[in-house]
Amino acid sequence: MSAIVRVAAVQLSSGTDTAANVEWAIRLVHEAADRGAAYVQLPEYFNYLGPSNGFESAAETVPGPTTDKMAAVARRRRVTLHLGSLLERTSDPAKSFNTSVVIDPTGRIVATYRKAHLFDVDVPGAIAHRESDAISPGEELVVAQVSGFQLGLSVCFDVRFPEMYRELVANGAQVLAVPAAFNASTGRAHWEVLVRSRAIENHAYVVAAAQAGSTAEGIDTFGHSLIVDPWGVVIAEAQSGRPEVLVADLDMDEVTRRRAQIAVMDFRRPRLYAMPVRLFAE
Repeated sequence: MSAIVRVAAVQLSSGTDTAANVEWAIRLVHEAADRGAAYVQLPEYFNYLGPSNGFESAAETVPGPTTDKMAAVARRRRVTLHLGSLLERTSDPAKSFNTSVVIDPTGRIVATYRKAHLFDVDVPGAIAHRESDAISPGEELVVAQVSGFQLGLSVCFDVRFPEMYRELVANGAQVLAVPAAFNASTGRAHWEVLVRSRAIENHAYVVAAAQAGSTAEGIDTFGHSLIVDPWGVVIAEAQSGRPEVLVADLDMDEVTRRRAQIAVMDFRRPRLYAMPVRLFAE
């Protein structure tokens, strides 16, 4: 069995027209499959990127109409399809989950992950936003067995929490998924260094499909979708601020090789980290 898997990160410029967003996504999934990708990842909020006052009408059940439609595409093209994230209904009409869905080549949902860390920030002169006003956080971490590798799931703002990724890798993840709609202001400063850091510290591949450009309502996203290898090298990067497909071949033997060279997982001391920190004062 080959240790090499061809993957694709699909960059989108979604808006509030869910039907148009889904059609754009399907078109680029077909392009990725035509280029030989066995795993295709979409960005965060792939089928609705807009104001929170539209979340209730855009939210669906999982499974539901959008996952059913995308499952048919996965089945037709025989690919593992990662729906970066979509709005999932909860029991509270005022709140949704921001949910990743992974569909296997038979069209079956094999994993779901609800974004755990919500984007509540106030950066003066840059952005003020409270995702938690309309989104409920997930309460579990997820590693999914997909064709060819173990996939650790995360979404966008999660990338700022390295302890989460260490747990995913401790539970078998070889590839880390970071679908995003990263804000343009903070993206310029932090996006690439955060994505590469998660790859380096875990000796894992990172696939980061992102939203790019500005919506009609003024939501500005950074784009710059990336695929990064276990040594932190960017092996594929978006070349525009528009929808496009990035493709790269991931060699799972490279994960094993790099983890043997600097065996950070073997050198961890979890008991030490759980102990109280000794504080010294003047």
